[in-house]
Amino acid sequence: MASHKKKGDRAELEVAADLVARGCELSIPFGEDSSYDLVADYEGRLHRVQVKYAMSDGRVVIVRCRSHSLTKGKIRRTKIYTAAMVDWIAVFDATTERCYYVPSWMLGAEGRSTFYLRLASSLNGQSRLIRRAEDYVDPDFSRDPSVEPAGFEPAASTLQRSRSAN
Repeated sequence: MASHKKKGDRAELEVAADLVARGCELSIPFGEDSSYDLVADYEGRLHRVQVKYAMSDGRVVIVRCRSHSLTKGKIRRTKIYTAAMVDWIAVFDATTERCYYVPSWMLGAEGRSTFYLRLASSLNGQSRLIRRAEDYVDPDFSRDPSVEPAGFEPAASTLQRSRSAN
């Protein structure tokens, strides 16, 4: 099995190739302390992209929206990504060999550590509040990824309060 570093490197290469194929120019931040792995320039708009590796079970892609800082193999600190830190979480799923793009508004102001993208219908027939992976294949880089599209799904109440004076 490949090391975490090698899996992360592969994910970055796969996402970078996918972004270039979509017409983006890429920049890579200097150093290891940045909250994002790539900067995608799409028609003059810069997007901060945090890249993650996943290996789905063929039914669900688990998107981890966090990183761990390790010292001597022990977790020193956990960073949970927020909409203020990144514009997209891009996950490369090694099982499907596809890239999925999650806009930052889904992370919210507080961030979230994990969420799930469905590749197949749920076994219990649930259809509400399901995030279908196919809906995250084609990112709209012409829009601001931190702004929730109207009518898509309701924002969490904490996120709604942070955006509205009401």
